Amino acid sequence: MSHIVIIGAGQAGAALAAKLRALGHDGPLTLIGDETAPPYQRPPLSKKYLLGAMPVDRLYLRPPAFYAEAGIDLRLGETVTGIDRGRRRVLLGDREIGYDMLALATGAAPRRLPAEAGGALGGVHVVRRLADVDAMAPEFRPGARALIVGGGYIGLEAAAVAATQGLQVTLTEAAPRILQRVAAPETSDWFRALHAAHGVQIREATGLVRLLGETRVSGAELADGSVIGADFVIAGIGVTPATALAEAAGLRTEAGIAVDAMGRTADPAIWAAGDCTSLPYRGGRIRLESVQNAIDQAEAVAANMLGAETPYVPKPWFWSDQYDVKLQIAGLNSGYDRVVIRPGDRDGSVSHWYYRGAELLALDAMNDPRAYMTAKRLIEAGRSPAPESVAAGDLKALMAA
Repeated sequence: MSHIVIIGAGQAGAALAAKLRALGHDGPLTLIGDETAPPYQRPPLSKKYLLGAMPVDRLYLRPPAFYAEAGIDLRLGETVTGIDRGRRRVLLGDREIGYDMLALATGAAPRRLPAEAGGALGGVHVVRRLADVDAMAPEFRPGARALIVGGGYIGLEAAAVAATQGLQVTLTEAAPRILQRVAAPETSDWFRALHAAHGVQIREATGLVRLLGETRVSGAELADGSVIGADFVIAGIGVTPATALAEAAGLRTEAGIAVDAMGRTADPAIWAAGDCTSLPYRGGRIRLESVQNAIDQAEAVAANMLGAETPYVPKPWFWSDQYDVKLQIAGLNSGYDRVVIRPGDRDGSVSHWYYRGAELLALDAMNDPRAYMTAKRLIEAGRSPAPESVAAGDLKALMAA
């Protein structure tokens, strides 16, 4: 019976292990994670969990007893130090685990502010793991001055939680506008106004020069020459795929661990899934950072490891919760040349439809789940209603067109 080893006990690793068992793999199955907590969901960490509205055990993807009952050897708090492809061994310091097939679900790591800019000072945080949120939770005291560095979705979500808790919040973004890398100016404008209404000061086109303080952060010098006070800092400046193990093992990487449409790496015995992977998509390669892709790709890889040979075709969708707003995103907006704004069916709801010529590429829906579901179905079916029909068109009519 083949022994399958999975490195990474996050969303992708846990989904992969569970799917292998569900599909009938009855050989040895080892799941290795470097955190001490059993596999858990990350999105609620910086929201409900940070706010104390969700206990830690509700974060767990499955009850801890599931793994033993399913015959999954769950090894927590263990760091893989290398992969010996020739001998098919996973190295854990001075110990080894043999494998017949190996899956990499190593995820991604948050970018940190450089030490020379004050990133090593006390009170400087990132948002990725349970330990990260546990460390920052005591900082969320009403009236405290929070500096958020980075105007992407992670930064904006952190700003929303802090503002909701009565903190004084300043967010800096070096680019000309928030969300510049991922959204149209129309979406940036919408969220800028939302945060301003909640008292968040957004400083765009204003990079961070350095943080101030002796051993703990006390303020920041910004690129426009201003100096502001800060009791703590959250860096929301993106993540990088965790490819170090793959690179050291000689596997091909391309902005992530490069896999084929089946999820197989350059080594036919090694597979990969989740945030760490670079996968084929529409003639190019993409890396998707989302819970949905982590689960879907992991389950597809599990089937292919057992011989299905079915290409994985991603259906990108994402979400973000800020205040009482749920942003839902369908598709990928890369290459758009037009945005159509469609008012929603209730106050405060709106959707932004991204087009390239006559082709519908993606949608941002703010508190508009009906528009989101309509656009998602259209995009996945390869259908594009005329841009002129979207702004005032009935959603049912758009589906029927």
